[in-house]
Amino acid sequence: MALATRTGRRPSTTRTLWDSTVGKKSVMAVSGLIMLGYLVVHMIGNLKIFFGPGEFNGYAHWLRHMGEPFLHSHWGLWATRVVLLAAVLAHAVSAYQLSRRDIKARPVKYAHKRRRASYATRTMRWGGVILALFIVWHLLDLTTLTVNERAWAGHPYQNVLATFSTWYGNTIYIVAMAALALHVRHGFWSAAQTLGAGNARRDRALKLLANTLALVLFAGFVSVPVAVMTGVVS
Repeated sequence: MALATRTGRRPSTTRTLWDSTVGKKSVMAVSGLIMLGYLVVHMIGNLKIFFGPGEFNGYAHWLRHMGEPFLHSHWGLWATRVVLLAAVLAHAVSAYQLSRRDIKARPVKYAHKRRRASYATRTMRWGGVILALFIVWHLLDLTTLTVNERAWAGHPYQNVLATFSTWYGNTIYIVAMAALALHVRHGFWSAAQTLGAGNARRDRALKLLANTLALVLFAGFVSVPVAVMTGVVS
């Protein structure tokens, strides 16, 4: 039988779903929504920097100890990191495999680009690469403090100021947030279509929501380096 494996056993439902294009798109949609939820929460947390070092450092302390006393110190934070890492890997792997599948399906490039393809659609793949590189930089900068020359362990407010007091720190962050906004704008729309939430009546509302989410996330995240550059936060 076509679906039988070399051992003669039929593949599991999970494997069959994963091997299908619909399955990979579903994994991308669900993992993308998980990351989107994290981004919204992360952005709100970042905005605490406008209320001073006490508020921001207190928030960072709560992150390390959330779930106590039910959970041990840092367990809640690490559980969040594991879920987020799983979502990032699932999203990246499914995106890569779908891209390879698409290339194999049409080895000859289109003579004319599709007019309906938006700027965000055409840059989704490069945007994903930019964001992947930024995640590595961001962790080295504000988590391990490896590339943050003026980092002060245990003082997150001061470390953010140190990062955004450099031209390259601001440039990397703002470019990455622009890529993120485009990624969210197209990704949210695609996820809605994949999961069956889109239809003729809801398309306009979904597009508006996608644009709003992208704009709010961009403005919220970029407001922090801008505030540091202009001296609003110091």
